[in-house]
Amino acid sequence: MPTAPKKPCAMAHCTKLTHDRWCEKHRKEAQWKKTPDGIKRHRLYQTPFWRINRQQFLANHPLCRECEKEGRTKLATDVDHIVPHRGDRELFEDENNWQPLCRECHNKKTRRGE
Repeated sequence: MPTAPKKPCAMAHCTKLTHDRWCEKHRKEAQWKKTPDGIKRHRLYQTPFWRINRQQFLANHPLCRECEKEGRTKLATDVDHIVPHRGDRELFEDENNWQPLCRECHNKKTRRGE
């Protein structure tokens, strides 16, 4: 019986082909979001604190820090946690742990596991 053709992994910018939704590398990464710890981390991004302060931070720091290092000028779209907070609310809310990044640079950093 013929099998369906492989399709790209659902993880942003991953080029691996798979019969499932995610490739082997990204399957575990996608599954953590369904755990109680993953749900707790995700909820931090839904708080009024984050929505207000994220918007204000991007208004005050409109350019991507990584692109600037490489001599490019690109608008930041994401507020990145320099040190991953892993659900630690104090580290999550520490503005000294934030940096403005464009979506492309943020995705690259996330893929590297930083």
